[in-house]
Amino acid sequence: VKGNNSGVKDRRSIEHHQELQYQLYWLCGRRCQSVNKMLFYSFFKTLVGKEVAIELKNDVVLTGTLHSVDQYLNVKLTDVQVVNKEQYPQLVPLRNCFIRGSVVRYIQIAPGDVDTELLQDATRKENAPPSSKNKT
Repeated sequence: VKGNNSGVKDRRSIEHHQELQYQLYWLCGRRCQSVNKMLFYSFFKTLVGKEVAIELKNDVVLTGTLHSVDQYLNVKLTDVQVVNKEQYPQLVPLRNCFIRGSVVRYIQIAPGDVDTELLQDATRKENAPPSSKNKT
């Protein structure tokens, strides 16, 4: 029985890790470095037209199609739906919205929409020592 429980915990841990792998978290505002912000900006531009879920810092969760993103990580969503309609009935009629980047807690995207190799390569390039950046 003890071995079965640890197997379940390990599987849950792996599933949780995989889920988190596809959720991109970032800090907006003064704590976010401009290099990292540009990396995320470039990445999110590739997701335009894809379905995303955005959780705001006030716990509102909106889903919709990513219409655009700017260098400040502000986003525009179309076909917006509120996840918790009972708690936020005033947001139900909302169809399109602009969300300021500094109020976003995280953006969740579908696993199939993530090109992990491209993201890893871009991250490596951004974090390469200065001498390596000049060579490429």
